[in-house]
Amino acid sequence: MKTVLIVDDDPSIRDITAQALRYGDAYEVLTASTGAEGLTMAERHRPDVMLLDVKMPGMDGLEVLQRLRQAESEVPVIVISAHGNVETAVAVVKSGAYDFLEKPFSMNRLMVTIANCLAHHEALADRRVLQDQGDRRRVIIGDSRAMLEVRSFIEKVAGSDATVLITGENGTGKELVVSAIHRASARRDRPLVEVNCAAIPRELVESELFGHEKGSFTGADRQRTGRFEQADGGTLFLDEIGDMGEEAQAKVLKAVEESRFQRVGGAETRRVNVRIVAATNRDLSSPQSGFRQDLFYRLNVLALHLPPLRDRQGDIPLLLDWYMAELAARLKLKPRRFAPETVAMLEEYSWPGNVRELRNLVERLLILAPEPTIRPVDLPALPGTAPGRPAEAGLLAARDFLEFKARSETLFLQSKLRENLYNVSRTADVLGMQRSNLYKKIAKYGLRTQPGGESPGPDNSD
Repeated sequence: MKTVLIVDDDPSIRDITAQALRYGDAYEVLTASTGAEGLTMAERHRPDVMLLDVKMPGMDGLEVLQRLRQAESEVPVIVISAHGNVETAVAVVKSGAYDFLEKPFSMNRLMVTIANCLAHHEALADRRVLQDQGDRRRVIIGDSRAMLEVRSFIEKVAGSDATVLITGENGTGKELVVSAIHRASARRDRPLVEVNCAAIPRELVESELFGHEKGSFTGADRQRTGRFEQADGGTLFLDEIGDMGEEAQAKVLKAVEESRFQRVGGAETRRVNVRIVAATNRDLSSPQSGFRQDLFYRLNVLALHLPPLRDRQGDIPLLLDWYMAELAARLKLKPRRFAPETVAMLEEYSWPGNVRELRNLVERLLILAPEPTIRPVDLPALPGTAPGRPAEAGLLAARDFLEFKARSETLFLQSKLRENLYNVSRTADVLGMQRSNLYKKIAKYGLRTQPGGESPGPDNSD
């Protein structure tokens, strides 16, 4: 049941209003006779809505409103007063009140106002939750050297308006980097508009980017605004730009260089202020790529290559935990934990689908794994591996016995270090090894000695 707090120095108003609100168990009602008492009760009981009188001895309603906002209280306030006028209504709304009702008011109108206020407040709360979840999904995860360099790049280039070209395999997180650059830039309050050049038929790319006038081609039954205009003042993300046709490339080059263009079928030149960020999984630097080299050089002012997941395997434990928490919250499921041997196996896997593949795997395991702890047997068949045994497949791929021995020792020792929270002394005790011997193995195989650290891999030279 929702709670309404009535703050009014007139006892008859308090009693009549409270009685009406309690009728039929519609609301739980609290009352306060002064502004100071109202503030105390608001902090203590956290009501769902407050009815607040303006004219009260001591602390008046406007001061109560001000103090609520200073305390960052989220309780919505409906102000009520017998001394209402336009100036008072404007003042209370500017001070953060939801609405203003002039006494005497009808109970029907009060009920409708309270219901609308509660619905509005709940919608705002839901939107904040969605925004928080959206921001959480856009976080760049990883403590490896490669990801530290990516974060450093974003920090350095965000304040610039120079074009950026991001390269890397599919699933490496190019969209996350673009979003991070935009959010850290002065354009953050303007649109971030994405165009997937590979998903648009080549004959429609120009219309998609620049818009078209009515009747400019068959099917153009109305005027259309293009993505360049939609992104005016913000950032335009041209994803998979390597798949763009040559004619469209020429027009994009002109638009990027001159910040102006014409709609398809139009004669008017339109100017825009847009920052271009492009991405591709192809090598555009070669003339054999079929991509205009002048456009490539124009886009390649600030260049960033995102590493595949197999080149930053030290980030895999962090990514597994992150996506497990994020997906469990979104799907309203209890999160599961990964057994150390499962993490070790997944670190050995090559991840051809990169971070996107890892996220999909975590979602599948969250839903289908039979126990709270995910064991190697719970893993599905991964591409290029036997079902549930990616680490075994990596061992069996060794060229000779010496390499097999190095790989198996690396896998075993790394797993034991992780189980013992990277405490070398404790790990040596568990293994029955001398600590100095374990340090030699750590150096020989390049083992990680802290979470998320990087391992150069085993040395097979002896």
